[in-house]
Amino acid sequence: MEEESMEEEGGGEAMMDDQNHNNWGAGGYGRHLLGERLLPPAVPPRPAGPEHNGAGLRGCEPGAAAGRVGAAGAIAAINISASTSKFLMNVITIEDYKSTYWPKLDSAIDQLLTQSPGDYIPISYEQIYSCVYKCVCQQHSEQMYSDLIKKITNHLERVSKELQASPPDLYIERFNVALGQYMGALQSIVPLFIYMNKFYIETKLNRDLKDDLIKLFTEHVAEKHIYNLMPLLLEAQSTPFQITPSTMANIVKGLYTLRPEWVQMAPALFSKFIPNILPPAVESELQEYAAQDQKLQRELIQNGFTRGDQSRKRAGEELTYNGSSACASSRGYR
Repeated sequence: MEEESMEEEGGGEAMMDDQNHNNWGAGGYGRHLLGERLLPPAVPPRPAGPEHNGAGLRGCEPGAAAGRVGAAGAIAAINISASTSKFLMNVITIEDYKSTYWPKLDSAIDQLLTQSPGDYIPISYEQIYSCVYKCVCQQHSEQMYSDLIKKITNHLERVSKELQASPPDLYIERFNVALGQYMGALQSIVPLFIYMNKFYIETKLNRDLKDDLIKLFTEHVAEKHIYNLMPLLLEAQSTPFQITPSTMANIVKGLYTLRPEWVQMAPALFSKFIPNILPPAVESELQEYAAQDQKLQRELIQNGFTRGDQSRKRAGEELTYNGSSACASSRGYR
């Protein structure tokens, strides 16, 4: 009897210690939620042996069996009550979300949106990921998505105002910084909200979080500045190395990602960084292509870029060629 009571107490402790409620079904809680009658746990048969003969048979009497079943049922009821209370304690109300969970997400998003490349951000990605997961499980996905869109929209409106106040000589560089900083932030923000994207945006809105956030930059920044930015890019293109080639490439490729139809505003500019923008080359226009290359070479020379001493290189090539030919002819003569 002592061993039985220890086994029953051990089973109760294991069930109460399970923080993840993995024993709901085993303890009957799942069946209780479905409206089924809670059945007492089956009592294992007692092993046969000398100690169970004679007086030991008193443990098999109906009264003793009923007592054990009643005690087991009482322990199961206590375990169910404890599991239920633990489950209710984990509920996240809308007030909890607004006062505890969203402030953590808000602060992390702020740091991600304003970080510079290579900066160290003192945030716990595991903690932010866990916050998002819990809020999705507690049916706060809609509110969290709304807060995220509003947060990023406000940030992009501030970025747009700062660009409007930029002088022309810094406009291109600052636009490049804003574009690169935002796209870099998306590489962290989108994975952190992957559960919201999977179980709310994709399933209920039939969209994708990354596409939605890229669209925000297009609407609140790029569309407002494209007609000021494009003339400056064309002017910079006509003056080699007025801006660095990497900056020009980043902006042109970024604009194409945001809205491919902007290619029509400057096809020649986009074709320098994005393949297959212009129609295929035709033989009748080869002279025009050659003239364009010669013009570019003249512009580079005028800006101080030289081709180097080509005479020595060509002389060496001819010497090598003539020497190899002479050796070949001598070997053939022999």
